[in-house]
Amino acid sequence: MSDCIFCKIAAGEIPAKKIYEDDLVVAFHDIRPVAPVHFLVIPKLHIPSMAELQPEHAEVMGRVMTVAAQVARETGCANGYRMIINTGKVGRQEVYHLHVHVVGGPEVLPAMVKY
Repeated sequence: MSDCIFCKIAAGEIPAKKIYEDDLVVAFHDIRPVAPVHFLVIPKLHIPSMAELQPEHAEVMGRVMTVAAQVARETGCANGYRMIINTGKVGRQEVYHLHVHVVGGPEVLPAMVKY
């Protein structure tokens, strides 16, 4: 998608602090980290959100999740981490290109969501 910032990162048109890249996915540091470890994993294929996933996306989503786990281990999250996928307006999605936030570090993370 021509105006999608994550598509541009995946294509190498916009610089990012990439941690991992293969033919299907890219992992890179979040520009506004909320924890000592905070990176994103995105499919190179433009999928707007989880709401648009189809059966043919199973392979790429499997890669997204396994890369997230691999990079989490490699970046020091041996004792755990949180994976977050914001979906749609209510889910507070800001960039409409499916992405997984991986958040962790040496300290215990705060509670998930408080109402």
